[in-house]
Amino acid sequence: MSFTYSVKRILEIVGRDAELVGEYKGNIHGIASLSAAAEGDLSFFGNIKYSAEVPTSEASVLFVPEKYSEAPRAGQLYIKLENPSFALALLCRDIEQSLQPKVVPGIHPTAYVDEEAVVSPTASIGPFCLVDQGAVIGDSVVLKSHASIGRYAEVGDETSVFSQVVISDYCKIGVRNRLYQGCVIGSDGYGYEFHEGVHQRVPQIGNVVTDSDVDIGANTTIDRARFGSTLIGQGTKIDNQVQIAHNVQIGRNCLLIAQTGISGSSVLGDDVIIAGQAGVAGHLTIGSGAIIAGGAAVTRSLAPKEKVRGANGDSFSLYGRIAVLQRRLPELFKRFSKLERNIEALEKNHSDNVEHETKHT
Repeated sequence: MSFTYSVKRILEIVGRDAELVGEYKGNIHGIASLSAAAEGDLSFFGNIKYSAEVPTSEASVLFVPEKYSEAPRAGQLYIKLENPSFALALLCRDIEQSLQPKVVPGIHPTAYVDEEAVVSPTASIGPFCLVDQGAVIGDSVVLKSHASIGRYAEVGDETSVFSQVVISDYCKIGVRNRLYQGCVIGSDGYGYEFHEGVHQRVPQIGNVVTDSDVDIGANTTIDRARFGSTLIGQGTKIDNQVQIAHNVQIGRNCLLIAQTGISGSSVLGDDVIIAGQAGVAGHLTIGSGAIIAGGAAVTRSLAPKEKVRGANGDSFSLYGRIAVLQRRLPELFKRFSKLERNIEALEKNHSDNVEHETKHT
């Protein structure tokens, strides 16, 4: 991909009131990390661990924090911002929009749209898509190739549905959602009853409902409810390969990172963060603002803003103390073995003394 941005245009995107230190008269043609950047590239300093790389960076333009005090080299421009990482996100958003082809409303000749479906004239239905009976496709919706919209499903205005996405029957997707490649919304919840020696399937007759501004990552699966709805709250962002089971309720502005698993009927409050490969057991309540670290296994409900980690879902402080003690285990076992030998020697010595005294009385 290629692009060209002047410093003036960059400032229009990130904020004209940004403080400028140094000077660069050329254009920007690339974005790179501090260490990999070359002349003509833009980079950013957003994490203190990379502070040593800023003075040696060859980038022509750098986004740096407002309090950064070092001076740029000759021919280099520092743009001081409150949040350099977010400023870069704004710039990348503009680049993305400029590089993507313009969406053309209409239905591709290879798509199948049922005669009972309702499709907005401003929507774009891509190659080989399916829009089944009674489905509703809102204004400015984009369905990329091979997307499947089930019977009586609804897709809200300005939502983007990428290739190979499946939205199953009766599910409702909110406005401005982004559903990435291969995610499945409304697959059957995992429900079985053991009866007469076999696992009998329990029909899942509910649906999935997402609120506005929800992102759902590639190959993520969200199960339809056994009855009622599996709910995803406004502004929640779900990473790739996440599993959300039937009847789960997720609040607003939550972050669910890759390979997270949420078991059935658990309820997450607002602003919950669950890091990668963490799991939440079923029928639990995770309070608003709680943080679950990567790899944690949560088998109990959590209070608001509680922070847990580890296989036992321990508090951060307890987990830290246990980790320290674990590192001392080899030393403690050596000390224990030595104490055990000393006690055995004392007991033997005591037994010998008793036996000796008995013989002489």
